[in-house]
Amino acid sequence: MRRTYLDHAATTPVRDEVLDAMLPYLRERFGNPSSAHAFGREARVGLERARRELAGALGCEPAQVVFTSGGTEADNLAVLGGALAARARGRRFAVAVAAVEHKAVLAAAHEVAARGGEARLLPVDAGGAVDRAALDDALAAGVPLVSCMWVNNETGVVQPVADLAARCRDAGARFHTDAVQAVGKVAWEAAPLRDALVAVSAHKVGGPKGIGALVVPARQAVAPQLFGGGQQLDLRPGTENVSGAVGLARAVALAIAEQAAFARRTAALRDELARALRQVPDVQVTAEGAPRAPHILHVTVAGAQGGSLLVDLDLQGVAASGGAACATGASVPSHVLGAMGIPGDRAAGGVRFSLGRETTAADIAHAIAAFPAAVERARALAGELGHA
Repeated sequence: MRRTYLDHAATTPVRDEVLDAMLPYLRERFGNPSSAHAFGREARVGLERARRELAGALGCEPAQVVFTSGGTEADNLAVLGGALAARARGRRFAVAVAAVEHKAVLAAAHEVAARGGEARLLPVDAGGAVDRAALDDALAAGVPLVSCMWVNNETGVVQPVADLAARCRDAGARFHTDAVQAVGKVAWEAAPLRDALVAVSAHKVGGPKGIGALVVPARQAVAPQLFGGGQQLDLRPGTENVSGAVGLARAVALAIAEQAAFARRTAALRDELARALRQVPDVQVTAEGAPRAPHILHVTVAGAQGGSLLVDLDLQGVAASGGAACATGASVPSHVLGAMGIPGDRAAGGVRFSLGRETTAADIAHAIAAFPAAVERARALAGELGHA
């Protein structure tokens, strides 16, 4: 049976160029980068070279790159660490985050509230765009930290981060963006984010799992959430993952360099898939008409459960997702779709297809062929369960 992988927003295969760059630091250059001997110095050289490569790709200074275990840790350091740092400087202990954020941001904001601070949810419109008036209200109230993801991981909706960052800057607030799904997918805008906290992750762009980074424009912008040996200016202590850092830097640099070509090719494939799926009765493309990244297509299917659709597609060899991979198995509808005003019964039939650099026209044809039968069977099953 043919197998088609359309879940690249969940994770991607490691690129050959990335693996080749990493292997020396898993073998002969295995030293601890904090060690003073030759083995340690070799590892330190690789780590700092990776830091420079990543900074060059992202348009920041090498000293501003803090390596983390991935996007979740980077988001936590930015949101919780940023709120704590603001409090230490005499600002309000408060954050404002978009209602459609990844759970890594929402949970960090919840932790701010649990520690006695304030966590504001910024509503979005039907197209998933953050309500500017609500943002301005939060800034006027003195919220010192705002978080809004660049590209939504479920719907692909692109937020106007340059404008949002400028509003925060003008109000004296720090802006954070989860850019995990933006790297290599949309044109990278470094200048508007020059004083923002920016989170990235390797495994979404052909790098290894377990490594990410947070761009920290100033040391006092965040308070550390881990404590130990003082590595990375004490912002993220612990022995650095040298091979992972090398892989992250190479993967991000390649993705950003190839972004324009990737976007053209992938958008055409996504649009072909969307045109075909729309032909199935009562299937809607989520946030159609809104600015969206080229690699994500989210649809809702009336009268069906997303879980049933995904199982049926998988049995036909097509791997897709119901939304965020880390939320798989959740029994409640997507908070993202709910925030956009999509009714719960329709949101329950949500399916996300996400394309990658390996996706081919044949993969899209396979998904198109598999989808109608999957919908028919999922609707029939929902009908049977409804009468049980």
